[in-house]
Amino acid sequence: MLGSQLGRAIDGQECVLRMNHAPTSGYEQDVGARSTIRVVSHTSVPLLLGNQPYFFQQSQETLYFIWGPAKKMNREKMGSTYQALVKVMEKYPQLQIYTLTEEKMTYCDNIFQNETGKNRMKSGSFLSTGWFTMILAMELCEQICVFGMVSDSYCREKNHSSVPYHYFEKGRLDECKMYLMHEQARRAGHRFITEKAIFSRWAKRRNIVFNHPSWAGR
Repeated sequence: MLGSQLGRAIDGQECVLRMNHAPTSGYEQDVGARSTIRVVSHTSVPLLLGNQPYFFQQSQETLYFIWGPAKKMNREKMGSTYQALVKVMEKYPQLQIYTLTEEKMTYCDNIFQNETGKNRMKSGSFLSTGWFTMILAMELCEQICVFGMVSDSYCREKNHSSVPYHYFEKGRLDECKMYLMHEQARRAGHRFITEKAIFSRWAKRRNIVFNHPSWAGR
């Protein structure tokens, strides 16, 4: 997304979904400034808590959807992530924070198994925040415009660009190296490439458009 100059196009959308702790400040020309919804992994909650004025004080109109395993998110047993969210809600009562239920988490697991034929846990797979965000977007939106997502075949192309995995983390691991490392991991791997192949199939059935780079579902 760096250098894309797509900020205005992104902000012009009816609803803007962002993931985890991806910032807009300092990157407005490329990624825009609006954040209607932010889908956040339980592992990224501490990163949000570490910058509360930015995420919780300035972004009062943003809806937060937090996902994570039951042991972290359980309300009755007060999982660690849930406890942290309760405390931040007490500090910023205007915040709108929602958590995915165990039923919804299982639903997302089942979609993965239906699409791949593999049990998520038995195959050592962790679903990505992008997976949950795409499923949420399909439930909310009639049309989905995805910015900055490469296709599942992109990293096999000889002339693909070498870019940071996160646009806001220069000098960190290359995007394609990150994808391949996780795809090949026997345990605790995000199956980024597999997920993109599934998104590609969904794009043929749903109104999903991929921008920068532009590619078509198949």
